[in-house]
Amino acid sequence: MDNTGVILCQDFQNELSEAVNLCAPDVLFVLTDENTKALCLPLLQGMEIMVKAHLITIGAGDVNKNLETLTNVWQALSDGGATRHSLMICLGGGMVTDLGGFAASTFKRGIKYINIPTTLLAMVDAAVGGKTAINFNGLKNEIGVFQPAFRVLLETDFLRTLDEHNLYSGYAEMLKHGLISNFETLNQLLAFDTADIDYALLKQLVGQSVSVKEDIVQKDPKEQGIRKALNLGHTVGHAFESLALSQQRPILHGYAVAWGLVCELYLSHVNVHFPKEVMRKVIHFIHENYGTFVFTCDDYPQLYKFMQHDKKNVGGVINFTLLNDVGEVRLNQTASQSLIYETLDFYRECMGI
Repeated sequence: MDNTGVILCQDFQNELSEAVNLCAPDVLFVLTDENTKALCLPLLQGMEIMVKAHLITIGAGDVNKNLETLTNVWQALSDGGATRHSLMICLGGGMVTDLGGFAASTFKRGIKYINIPTTLLAMVDAAVGGKTAINFNGLKNEIGVFQPAFRVLLETDFLRTLDEHNLYSGYAEMLKHGLISNFETLNQLLAFDTADIDYALLKQLVGQSVSVKEDIVQKDPKEQGIRKALNLGHTVGHAFESLALSQQRPILHGYAVAWGLVCELYLSHVNVHFPKEVMRKVIHFIHENYGTFVFTCDDYPQLYKFMQHDKKNVGGVINFTLLNDVGEVRLNQTASQSLIYETLDFYRECMGI
């Protein structure tokens, strides 16, 4: 994976030192949030590169992925004397790598940054592929740029600090990667024992998952075509996230994606004949491991409105990535309002609401 700038670490401190020394920065900054400062920064302490590093700490959680926090990071870079030859290490989950990458990519028209994702979600999704963003006007990732990290270091030992919910959150993106790749990978993921985690096997699965994403990103870095395959589950998933935020009951991104997959596999079945048995198998796994996002038919118009705001849409038409089989992606699919409402009915019925 190293030819793409993504490294599945065997010797984390050595690989990080090499990456920093390759950049030869005049000033080094390390961005953490309050959680990763306590739980993950100790793995970097004592390293020679850290002696003169400037630490920037921001609030944890998606609620802080906003313009105010971004401004504070820019201010810290400015106060610390950052130049175009400086480097920022983003140590954290997807919120830190998204916001940190955007801050680095825009400060003085762009300084290099290294992502060290500390959550499963960030490892297999947010930190890889060069998407950076902040939330704006109540919409997720509304403002951002495509700018790949100089390096992404995947150290799966960080996953031992994760709680169950954050582990499942990342695992949903891995399921998506399985669905868009092949039956063997998908079946491996569905068979993984989430109750008794084998971290060596998880490391192998993370490597496979990141390879799926990286292959697609290399072919289409700015989402003009096949990269849209990675949006499976996200059109409905983002709407669930936005609804939850608007009702002051935020949900983890991966859970939203998992619940979005339930809806978009149903749409795949109805529109392009995705096999019902595979759909049922995946939905069963999601129901067992993720529980249910509860909403009523009164929420349908709001969910539909959120889908209309999705960045993948063209000319106001809601755009879905669907599958007609595992690994057989159908881009730029549409659905009528009545079919979308039918899909939400299906979700509530099969998830036991």
